[in-house]
This record gives sequence, structure tokens and C-alpha cells, in this order.
Amino acid sequence: MSQVASGAKGTTTLARTLGLWAIVGLGLGYMTPTVVFDTFGIVSTETGNVVPTAYLLALVVMMFTAISYGRMTQIFPSAGSAYTYTSETISPNLGFLIGWAALLDYLLLPLVNALIIRSYLYSFFPEAPAWIWVVVYVAVITGMCLFSMTNTSRVNMILVVFEVVLIGVFLVLAAKSLIDGMGNGTLFSTQPLWHEGVHLNLVITGATIVAFSFIGFDAITMYTEEAKDASIVPKAILLALLIGGAIFFVSAFFTQSLFPDVSNFSQESLENSALPEIAFNVGGHLFKILLTSAAFAATVASSLASHASVSRLLYVMGRNGRGPIGRFFGYLHPSFQTPAYAIVFVGLVSLLAIAFTLDFVASLINFGALVAFTFVNLTVIVYFAYRRKEFRGGKQILRNIVLPAIGVALTVVLWLYLSADSTRYGLIWFGIGIVVLLWLTRLFRRPLTINMGDPED
Repeated sequence: MSQVASGAKGTTTLARTLGLWAIVGLGLGYMTPTVVFDTFGIVSTETGNVVPTAYLLALVVMMFTAISYGRMTQIFPSAGSAYTYTSETISPNLGFLIGWAALLDYLLLPLVNALIIRSYLYSFFPEAPAWIWVVVYVAVITGMCLFSMTNTSRVNMILVVFEVVLIGVFLVLAAKSLIDGMGNGTLFSTQPLWHEGVHLNLVITGATIVAFSFIGFDAITMYTEEAKDASIVPKAILLALLIGGAIFFVSAFFTQSLFPDVSNFSQESLENSALPEIAFNVGGHLFKILLTSAAFAATVASSLASHASVSRLLYVMGRNGRGPIGRFFGYLHPSFQTPAYAIVFVGLVSLLAIAFTLDFVASLINFGALVAFTFVNLTVIVYFAYRRKEFRGGKQILRNIVLPAIGVALTVVLWLYLSADSTRYGLIWFGIGIVVLLWLTRLFRRPLTINMGDPED
């Protein structure tokens, strides 16, 4: 049994057990690198067959927000991410609403993964009720997250390495196929990046789809209080984003070179996952099984990372709350040193995969991510330019105003392409958050508090 981490008064705290690459692995696990193959048919149709350009544009957008995350996690080394940054720099009340909005994204991602696993297993075992796979899978993931963050990160790393190795095998097979004359018939071509008939608005449309493949680098901030050294978190954020972005871009480039036109793809590949068809055309039936196995592993890794991260957000919000609800989510198990009740709660929410459909849940997850991205960029401006008055000279203006403002502007562009369902349900969720805030603060007569994790706080 692990030793309990305690503060000066014996208060149990999150255990600092995660190194740099463990945190990077959790971020990559969250991002699910094999998703580039799943969405290839959809994105290729939307962009006019320039998928790698859409990923490149999305990476640029994410880089500005990643820089803001890195700066704010150095100032506020807490597990609360956008919730903590907004609470500390602008207002605890607004911070609660931002955290509430982000919960819509973070809470539903484990549920989405459970839905995907349900569809995988049901396709292999159609005679078994689909709900059984949801219950068994969610129970396993919840148990792993509950008992040890160290073991969770190790299993996640093994799964991430497995899927990255299989992606590497795909690139080798793809290069051989191109040399043999398949697709564009050459390893180096500008066709996958830009060609006649492609317009910028098509690329932006594609970027809004693939941008959410990058969700995961921001979740790294949830592990700040479990990092061996909090100063490694900004580096982990950029590494996860750059490594994930490179995998997405290179994989998309080779896939687009092999399939410059997806008109011959099956309807299933164009509407859902194109991964099985891509794998079969490149490496035959055996490789189709292997790459599908990698996609399964990627989904499990994403489940572990997303389940662990959202439970940390619930824990921090509970730690800052009052009453039985605050004590419930703010509870840390004295032996496991994990937010046990929050982890179990996320598992219970994930069981909704028994009844919900993937299309419905997927339409809800984008709202919270964009809210968090926007306000993290804004908190950089508020904290450094407004509160600390660091806007003297070109360098300070660039770092503290221009770069985060670009991050806000680029996020707004993504807002413009958000689906109507995502906006509608997101606003309903945000409205519920306002009601909850009014109840917690007794109509703003009782202020919210912020606890950065210090047992003396």
C-alpha cells in the first residue's frame, strides 16, 4: 500500500508521482492518435482532399492556446485548469461557470469512449446485450483510475506506445505502396496539401472538425498537483501538442497521398470510421486487424486519461465548495491518494452509454472545450497586462496581449463553425450552471472560495 501524502496537519493530498513523459503520455492518450484514420473520409470530403492542411491549420490554432496554458500553469500550479485560472484572475463566480462549462466536455469524453468500445465489442459479439460491454468496460476503467494514478499512467503509456508503433508500421507500408505506384505514386508531392479547386473556407471547415482531435493537451494541466515537479507541466503541454500534431499531420499526408480521392470509399467510411478500409487497402486483412486493435488500445488509453482528468477537475471544484456536495467531490482516499468519489461519479455518468447514441453525445462535447480555450487566453491578458501592468515594450505587448488575443480570435473562428446542436445544448448546460451558482452563493450573498491545494488554505 502506498504511503499517504500529507500536509502539515495530516491532510491527505494528491501524490506527486508523475514525471514528464508520464504526463505527455496521458496527453497523447487523451488525443487518440489513430483518430486521424477514423475521420479521414469525413474530413477529406469536407476539405476537398487536403486533410493534412486542415490538421496543420488546427495545430497552429492550438499552439496559441497551448502557450497560454503553459504560462498560466506556472503561475497557478493547481489541478483546476481553466476553472482555477479564471477564478484567480477574474472572479471565482465566473471561474465556477467556466469550470461548469468545461465539465460538459470533460464528463462526456469518457462516455464517448464507452460508446465506441460498445460498438467495437458488439460488432464482434452481436449475440450479447450491448449494455453488458458498457458495464464491464466502465467498471474496469473506473477501478484502474481509483486504485492508483501511477499504474493508470503506466497502462496508458503501454497503450500509447502500441498505437504509435502500429501507426509507424502503417507509414512504412504506405511508403512502399506509394513507391509501387499506388495513389499519387510518389513520396513527395504537394497534392495532399493544396491543389486546384481547394479554397480556404474548405480548409477552415476541415480544421474545425480535426481541431477537437487535439483536445487532450489542455487536460494535462489537471495533473499539475500530481507532477513530480509542477514546472514540467508547461513543457509537457507543448510536447504532447507537437508530438500529437506531428503524428496527425504525417499520417494524414501519407493517407491523402495514397487516397487522393475518396469517391471510391464505402458509405460507411465516409460517414463513420474509414480506418478499417484504409488498413485493408494498405496491408490486407491481417493489418486491418492489427490497426483496429491499435484503435481499440487508443480508445482505452483515452478513457483512462479522460476519466482521470475530469475527476481531478471535480475534485478541485469540490475542494473549493461547501456543504455535502463539496465534501463529496473534494474527498481524497487516504490510501490510494486519488479523488475516489469523483472517479466513481464519472464512472456512473459513463454508464449512460447504455442508452445514448454517439451522434447525440458527440454534438455536445465541443462547447465546453471552446469556452475553456477562450478564457485561458483571456486570463493571460487579464493577469499579465491588466493586473501586473506588464505591457511596456514590444516583447511584453507581444507575449501578454498580442499572442493570447490571437488565441481568442482563432477560437472565435471555430465558434462560428460550431454545430447548432452543440451551441443549443451547451447554452442549456451553461444556464443550469448559472442556477447552481446562484444557489451556492445564495444569490451572490456568500462568496465562493479558492483553495489551491495547500492544506493550510
